[in-house]
This record gives sequence, structure tokens and C-alpha cells, in this order.
Amino acid sequence: MSTTTPTTASRSLSLSKPPFDCPVFSLKASLIALRFQVFKFQVFSLTSIPPEEQKIFGSDDDRLVSDDSDLASICDRLRLVSVTDEVKQEDNSVDQNVELAMSDEELARMLQAEEEALVFQQFAASEDRSQMEARIRPYVDQVLMYEDPNRQDAARNTVPVEKLEEKALVALAKVSIEASRAIEGWVNAPSCDSCGSETVGSGMGTALSSETLYGASRVELYRCTICSRTTRFPRYNDPLKLLETRRGRCGEWANCFTLYCRTFGYESRLVLDFTDHVWTECFSPSLGRWMHLDPCEGIYDNPLLYEKGWKKKLDYAIAFAKDGVYDVTKRYTRKWHEVLSRRTITPEPILSTILSNIRRELRQNLTSQVIATLEERDRNEAAAIERDLHSKDDASISLPGRQSGAKEWRISRSEFGSDEICSPSSSSCPVRKCVDEHVTKIYNAFFPVISHFVEKSCSKSRAVEVLQIFRRILVDLKNSPFRGRKTSINSVSNGAQYVFHQMLPSFSQLFDALSLKCESNANGKVDIYLADDPVKTSIALPVLFHALDDVMHNVNVLYNINKDSLSWPLLKLNRICSGLALASGEEFPFGIITSAFDGTRLSKWEEPNGARGCWIIYKVLDNKMHELVAYELMSANDVPERDPKDWVLEGSDDGGSSWRVLDKQNSQMFKNRFERRAYKIASVGFLANAFRFRFLAVLDARENNRLQLGSIDLYARS
Repeated sequence: MSTTTPTTASRSLSLSKPPFDCPVFSLKASLIALRFQVFKFQVFSLTSIPPEEQKIFGSDDDRLVSDDSDLASICDRLRLVSVTDEVKQEDNSVDQNVELAMSDEELARMLQAEEEALVFQQFAASEDRSQMEARIRPYVDQVLMYEDPNRQDAARNTVPVEKLEEKALVALAKVSIEASRAIEGWVNAPSCDSCGSETVGSGMGTALSSETLYGASRVELYRCTICSRTTRFPRYNDPLKLLETRRGRCGEWANCFTLYCRTFGYESRLVLDFTDHVWTECFSPSLGRWMHLDPCEGIYDNPLLYEKGWKKKLDYAIAFAKDGVYDVTKRYTRKWHEVLSRRTITPEPILSTILSNIRRELRQNLTSQVIATLEERDRNEAAAIERDLHSKDDASISLPGRQSGAKEWRISRSEFGSDEICSPSSSSCPVRKCVDEHVTKIYNAFFPVISHFVEKSCSKSRAVEVLQIFRRILVDLKNSPFRGRKTSINSVSNGAQYVFHQMLPSFSQLFDALSLKCESNANGKVDIYLADDPVKTSIALPVLFHALDDVMHNVNVLYNINKDSLSWPLLKLNRICSGLALASGEEFPFGIITSAFDGTRLSKWEEPNGARGCWIIYKVLDNKMHELVAYELMSANDVPERDPKDWVLEGSDDGGSSWRVLDKQNSQMFKNRFERRAYKIASVGFLANAFRFRFLAVLDARENNRLQLGSIDLYARS
């Protein structure tokens, strides 16, 4: 098979007799009956050359193929080649990639199914373009609202830009994922406007003039279960109104989110799925392509989410931007022949013409240079979509059913996915690197502070007072702008503050762990400010807050502070860090494996199917051998039923090929949330470079499928 994609300078196709029997283009008699326009659109499917730009020639006499009879006369000699030799090498590499992903036989079957779907479409679809235009045109007007300066100003005023920037930089630094949501409330059924009680749906109402002013052509009505009064839920389309109401479903979320993207300068477009969903795409200059973003699901760059995870039967996915409208359905499917059979609103050539006309309208006032840039990007996108369409799906990747919306609502829409608990877990989670060296540095940095308390024979109350002063300083730093964190402390002559000033050298290691400097100025004050990358401080601050709270708790439970206090668990020295973690499952994106080792209460590891058994493995950096002497587990933020109850801890001296039991625990119970439970290893002396927890049961597995943990800390002998 020879299949190449011409450049923009060459948009013609030559039809010649193939050198071998090629199943992909052996159309024979079945193709004779195929309408010429259908054939041209199938060529478009393979090459991304729009039907109106194609020229097809018979190779023997260079005769232009222009109708069904011409096509019938040369159908046994069809072969797709480029008429431009200069692109042959580049295009053959693309062809080889496609062949590696899919055999000729597989591709032939797929193309045959596409042919049949296209033929069916000619009979099932209406030649009338009005129905399709009626679906598309309102969204063209909607995306133009995102360019309105007043709407952008309103959006900008609702966004804590610096906090979001800090969160994003922290997430990138930790190679983690943070999802921020544009609207505060997902609405299954609105609360009663009169008494605030629950409501049930009671049909649709007529929009009021005050509602249509903001594009609410549909109004849902709900009856209160207590006072029986009716509550209206207008489905506003104007993002300016959504910034005020901050409630809705996927349409409102994507609408608002796309406005935010445009407000902050991202090339963005709204994607309408005709089977009733809406999301966003943003162009990534670094990746050179459009990225899928679903704000109400908190998922990005996973375009097969709907077909593979939700089990959606897609038909049309149309992307709307200020400078163009695009059919991007192929990005979201690996079953194009099936999707094609459901596209019966209008034939493909008519849809292509509608979209081309709208693009011309939207670009009519742009310069020729800008238009040329956009057209080049369009061609690159079309080619990339075609390559992905013919690639094999990775069957090992598990995608979730729909997460947003009430369970009953998701089931009614058949978007629940194949997993009963709507879990995005996979039995083959990726190996993840733990970015947690700062956690170990913070734990170790408490040693000089506690040692000073012992040396000066501080009472428990005075020690806690000093630590509380330190905590207030951290609060001041946390509340200051993250790029310029700074605070000052005044010198005093007595009390706990005086002790704290005298102890400042003991706190220097903690300040270093926070990437902060501490210096006295000419006025006798002590200035504390950034010493390095502000992101390092942002990552470390929450860890230090939580570690400090634990230290104060442990000091309070001591009988008194003495040399015997310089031991674990008050001092948590030699914590193992920077290893690799792997687990039987994880909750993506907010319950991933590394959350068990990040030192904060803000996250947790969650195993969606772990209630009756699961595991997590920690492999030490560079296969260094450690003698494990103790470990701690911390309960997560909610749902005590998910706490581990029975487990076995094992070590391996060969990277995980064989295991030795180090500790067993049964019938354990966490009494509080964020409670740390410490365990010493009785059988010491074994050196290991990998550790495995096998969690055998949770507190209550009768009506709970999950296991969750706030943190895991492993301590080695010094």
C-alpha cells in the first residue's frame, strides 16, 4: 500500500494500477455503485484534503475523474499516491507508523465499514442543511461573547490569579495534578428558593424576559418536597450571568471555563458533543496541538474519556472558536466507522461545506498573514487527528465513567462506565517518583529545636509557646504573596518571644528547609524572606505546618522534656525519601500513589477497589539498602470505614523479586481523622531496597469498596 499526504502546494491525487493486490484500495465492483462524492469524502478521511480541494486523475491518460462513470471505468487501477516527489520521504514515514499500528487487513476492514456507513448516510441523511446550521449557529454567537472585554473583566475579577498560579507551579514541581473548577456548584436539583429543602423535577417552564436576556431558552422546574413551592432553574448561556449564579451542569461549567481561558489569553474553543455534553479545548504552544480539557470532570488531555470510559455513542463533536468552527469528532473516537453510521443529520460533504463557510465568515476581517497561519494550523491538526484515528488503542489504560452528577442521573444517561463505583482506577498504575525530599529535611530539622528545649530544661508549656510563635510566623508567610514572601519579628526582653529570639539559630535548619533566610536588620528586627525559588517554599509550607502540629501534640503528651525525649516518634529522623511508588490501584487525579508520601494532610492515597485487599510498593532510590526500624500510617480526611484494619509489611533485598515479612498488624483502629499511628519493627537486621504493604481489610468493607490513607512514612536506622 502506498498512502501519502500531499503538502499544501500539491492537492491532487494520481490513480494508477497498484504494484500488488492491495486490500485497502481493491474497491472493485462495490465501489462502482458508490457515489463519487462519497469516494471523495473517503479520500478526505485518509488524507485530510477537503473534497472541494481534491483533483483525481486516471494515470493512463491523466484524465480528470469527475463523476461516477469515470470512477467506474478506472476502479480496478486505484492507488493513492502523491504527485509531489519532494514530500514522499516524509509521508512514507507517516505511512509506516500507521502500518505499524494497524495491519493492512485491519485497515481494509475499517475502510470497508466506513464505505458502508457513507453509503447508508446518502440514503438516511437529509440534503437540507438547515437542521445542522440550526445546531451550530447559536454556538458561534456564544463563543464570540468570550471576546467581550466587559465579560473578560468580570471573569478576571472573580479569579485569585496568584493563588491559582502558585497551585499550578506547585503541582508541576511535584509532577502531580491539580484541577480547579470554574463554577462552585454542580446542580442535580436546586434547593428550594423558599425554605432551602430538597426538590424534585416537575417539568419545563417558559423562560421569563429577565432569563432570556442571558440566553436561558430552557427553564427547568422543581417542586419542593416540604413546602411544595416551585423553584426555577434557568439554563443560562451567557457566561456573564454564570459568573454571578456560579451553578450549573457541564454546559455551564465548560461555558464559564472557556471564558476564563480566553480571559487569560489561552487559545481556546468550546466543544459541543451532540449526544449532550460540552467541554473545552486549548491550544498548547509547547506541544503544538490542541488539548482536551473537561472542567466538570477535572480531566485533561484524555480525549477517549467519553467513548472508552463513559461508553458514549458519539456522533458529532464540533469545536467553536472566535476564528473557526471545526469537526473534531475523530479526535474523540477509535471507532470512526461506527460513529459515521450515526451521523445522519446531513451528508459529510454538506457538513464540511457548512463549516468551511462559517470559517470564512469568521476570518473575513483578518489579515492574509493571520489566515495563512490559521490554515496551516488547521492542516496540521487534521493530519494529526487522522494519524491518531488509525492508531491502536492502549487497552491497558482504564478510563472512568462519568464522575459529575448524581449517580441515578449518570446511570439514566448510560454514562456510568463499566466500573460499578465509577472509579478511574487501573490495576496497572504507573510507577510514580516521590518528590518528597523536603519532607525528610523538615522532619530532620526539628532535632536542633527539640535538643535546645532539653538542654535548657524548658517546661512543656514554654516549649509549646515557642513553637506557637514559630507557627504564627509561618501563617504570616503563608498569607503573603508567594513570589515575595516576607515577614519581620520584633525583639523583646522577656517571655516566650524572648526565648524564641534566643533560639533562632536552632530554627535555622527549618528555615533552610523552607528555602527562607533569616537576618537581623539595623532596627533590631529579624527579617525572614525568600532565599530561593518561591515554589520550593510553597511546596514545603503545608508540610511544615502539619509536622509542627504533630510535634506540639507529641510534646504535650510527654511527662516532661528530657534526654529520653530525643527519640522517635517525637523526633522522626532518617525518613526514607525520593523513591518510586507503585500500587494495585489509585484514584486519579486526587488520590494517586505519591499522595501517601507527600507529608501533608491535604492529600491522600485512595485505592478504589482496596477494601478487601490491595497493595502499595515503595522502591528505594538507586536501590540503596536500608534497615527499616519503624513506620507511621496516618488516617485520611474522611470516611473512617475506608481506614486500613489488617495489613502485612514486607521487605525485599532484590528489588521486589522476593519478600520477607517485617511486621503484621490486625484489628487496628484510627480514632480520629489525620491520626498518626506509629509502629516499630520487631524483627530488625534485615537490609532491604523495596518495601511492600499488603492491606488485607478495611474497617468496614460491607458497604465500602475503597481503602484510603493520608500518609505513609518509613524510617531507617541511621
